[in-house]
Parts: sequence; structure tokens; C-alpha cells
Amino acid sequence: MDDKCKVETSLGADEERCDTAQAQVEDLNGHLKRGLKERHLQFIAIGGTIGTGLFLGIGAALATSGPLSLLLGYSISSVAIWIMMQCLGEMTTLLPLPGMIAQLGSRFIDPALGFAIGWNQFYNCGIAVCSELSAITVLVQYWVDVNPAIWITAILVLVVFFNIFAINIYGEAEFVFASIKILAIVGLLILAVVIDLGGAPVQGRLGFRYWVHPGPMNAYIAQGAAGRFLGLFATLTNAAFAFGGIEQIAVAAGETKNPTQNIPKAVRRVIWRLILFYVGGALAIGVLVPSKNPGLLYGKGVAKSPYLIAIQNAGIPVLPSILNAVIISSAASSANANLYGGSRYLYALAVQGQAPRILRRCTARGIPIYCVACTSAFGLLTYITISSTGSTVFHWFSTLNTVAYLNTWLAICYAYTRFRRALLHAGIDRNGLAFKAKGQPYLAWAAAVFFAIVLFFNGFAVFTHGHWDIQQFCSDYIGIPIFIGLYLFWKFVKKTKVVPIEEIDLYTGRVSESEMEQRVYARSCWGQLQKGWDKVL
Repeated sequence: MDDKCKVETSLGADEERCDTAQAQVEDLNGHLKRGLKERHLQFIAIGGTIGTGLFLGIGAALATSGPLSLLLGYSISSVAIWIMMQCLGEMTTLLPLPGMIAQLGSRFIDPALGFAIGWNQFYNCGIAVCSELSAITVLVQYWVDVNPAIWITAILVLVVFFNIFAINIYGEAEFVFASIKILAIVGLLILAVVIDLGGAPVQGRLGFRYWVHPGPMNAYIAQGAAGRFLGLFATLTNAAFAFGGIEQIAVAAGETKNPTQNIPKAVRRVIWRLILFYVGGALAIGVLVPSKNPGLLYGKGVAKSPYLIAIQNAGIPVLPSILNAVIISSAASSANANLYGGSRYLYALAVQGQAPRILRRCTARGIPIYCVACTSAFGLLTYITISSTGSTVFHWFSTLNTVAYLNTWLAICYAYTRFRRALLHAGIDRNGLAFKAKGQPYLAWAAAVFFAIVLFFNGFAVFTHGHWDIQQFCSDYIGIPIFIGLYLFWKFVKKTKVVPIEEIDLYTGRVSESEMEQRVYARSCWGQLQKGWDKVL
């Protein structure tokens, strides 16, 4: 028995079952290559959480709800996202399969739900490509009003280029893109402190003046306390779009080197990214920009990033154009990541027999080329910005994305509760796993309830007097019947059944590093430094 199987046996698997599981790993991965290094995965994890939702979409939440509501909404959402990522991290570390999110539904709940999750995430990533491209058409109008088709075509060709070569090319592209985004957001947070304390050329010290006037919490729909509560709730749906893509760690699991080391590291550091980028970002723009600024709103001229508005108000020359270019590169990065994610979800569906078999074909470099082509085709929908304003189209697409993300996150939390029950039934000690989620299963159920509430009430405004809008209603809720329809379709066509806890497969596709590799790494200088760093982060 090899080293991998020794590790499996120590977790409760018998030798024969382990040998069978290891023999099936290659078939589950198909022809994908494990070409993503640790730095690739770390920066994909970071880059997946920074996009136009943080740079552009967050402005609409500030305008609707006010700075305190924005801060509270993003803080509450960060807790739920952290819980979900803990659940996903434990499952993905044990079973690092391509398109893991699609496969966990089939394996831990019901093949019909896996079908629904996979196709939901496929079209979600496709629509997310459209969201980012439409955001670019909004942002470039800061400089010049040109035909948006030019920018859509240029960025779409660029991201397709990055996705049709070896996986390490995609990893390097995301490494560069994510580096730019990290430097940008850290620089903006430092700049926010400088501007707030009076370091701007044309402004004095701001402090929390915008929390006093126009006020910390805006009333939305209703008046008084009810209106302020609805304003706070509205930020939760906005935050769901902003956090979308954070689950990209699991998408890349099937192509990551040493997944039992690298996935836990990426998941553990999620909490610091949430605090710095999202909670810190919400606080920063809340003190820099008044919530009544008309440039924050969709459909009122050209919607701008709140950071851009803050820099302009501060009278800092040149920097607004540099920032706008960085945000555009951020949108291109997010489009790149979503094109990658959508192609891997589709590939996972093909591996499970839930999509045409031809989609399993890969190039010699391990790229599922037909899956990339199908996902990139969604980008053509962005050309409707030619007949509608870019900000309006961005709002439609971002709402569709929000519902799809919530569907998936809810399913992940529920899948984890069954995964945990299966571990207990199999007698596998969770303390022996490479990554163990905290506070379970209670936190998983709490996050599932939170996501369900936000999902079903995300479009509450259209049901209030004077706010009915058929287009808004469709974008708010069309994702729910689509998800249910996908589930019922596969349920009736294939006559699937809920997988009994005692029959859940915890072995096929399991990948463990050899004990020798772990000992050598632990003794190395880098291993010792990394061990200390991991204790901090």
C-alpha cells in the first residue's frame, strides 16, 4: 500500500477501498492538469473576491441605505460568507475534484441537485462575464463616449486568449491581475484615511460628517425605523453580488498542485480578506462620499465608482484616470476568472454525465476547449448595451448573478451538513482531516437560513406600492424557478433519489500528499517560515 493509501486508512478507509478510490481519481479529473501553484491559488482566492461589485456596485448600496447600513450589511454578510467557505474548504480539501461545487450536490444530496447546481453555476459564470463587460462600458465613459461594442469585443477576445492555453497561463494572468487589484484596494484604503483626516488639497478634515448629514441610515421604501431596516436589508443583496466569486477556490481544486496543503491555506485567509477589502472598504467609502451623491446611482447619467467620486471631490489630479484604468483591469480580471469557472463547471457536468460527452474533450495542455467556447458565448449578450445604457444592463446582470450565487451558497451549506453526517457514520475522525470547519454543524445551518432569507426576499421592493417593475421582478426572481426547474427536470428524467447517508461516497477522488513529501516540506526552511505565517493568518 502506497503512502497515499496509508493516509486514507488512518482516516478510516480500508486498504481495498482506498486502492479503488485512487484508481478513479484520474477518471474524475479527466484530462485536466494540476498546473496551478500555491501562489496562483492564493491570488485566485483574492482576485475572486475583488471585482466591480466592490469598486462600482457598492456605490448603489451606499446611495440606497446610507453609510452605517452599508457597513453593517457587509459585516453581517462577511460572517455568513466565512461560514460557507469553512464548509466548502473542508469538503474540497478532502475531495479536490474539478468543478467541486457541482459534484458535491450529486455526491452528498441528490444527483438532480448536482445537476441544478452545476448548470446554475455555469450560467451564473456566463452572466458574470456579461456583468463585468457591461461594467467596463460604464467605466470607459468617464473618458470618452464611444460605441461600447469596441470595448466589449476587445476585452472578450483578451479573456478568451488567457483561457485557451495551458492552465498555468491562466494562473499567471490572474496572478498579475490580482496583484494590481490588491495594490489598488490597499492603496485606496490608505488614501481614504489621508483624505478623511484632512490631507486632501481642497478638503478639510471629513471625519464622520456624512454620517451626520445626510445621516447614517437612509430610509428605504418606508419611513422611520421600518424604512431604515429595509435599507439595511437592501445592502445584503448588494453584498451578495460583491462577494460573488469567492468560491473560485473550489473550482480550481481539480487543477491545483498539493491541494491538501494549498486549499486550507487559501480558505483560512479568507477572513482577513473579508475584513480588509469589504468591511474596510464599506467603512472607507461611507466616510468619503455622501450617500446623496447622484453619481452613485444607476440610470442617472453615468454611474461612477464611489472611490472615483471621493478622489475627484478631494481635488487630486491625474489619480482618477489611473484608478479608472485599474477598475477596468479589475473587471477584465473578474471576466477572466468567471470564464474559467464557467468552463470548469460545464466540464464537471460532462464528467458526471450531466452534459454532452463531447464537452469532456481537452487539448493536449489540459484545457476543456469546448467548455471554454460555450462559456465565452455568453459574452455576446453584452452587446445589448448598444441599445440600452451600460449602467442599466450592469444592474440587470448583477441581479441575476446575485440570485444564482445565493442558490449555490445555500446548497453548499446544506451539502456540508450531510457530508458531516456521512463522516460520522463512516467513523472518520474530523480531527485527522487536513482542514476542519469550525462550529459545525450549527454554523452551517445558520448560514443556510441567512442565505435563504436573502434569496427569497431579495426583490421585496417590487411588491411595495408604486415600485412594481416587470423587468426588475424578472431579474430578481427568475433565477429561483430556473434552479427548481433544473432540479425537477433531472429528477423526472433520470428518476434520481436522495443519497442515503450510509451510501455517500467519501473516497472516490480523494487525493492525499505522501507522508514523505509532507515531512520533507515541514523540515525545509520555507516550510518552517510558512508554518509560522499560517499561525498568524
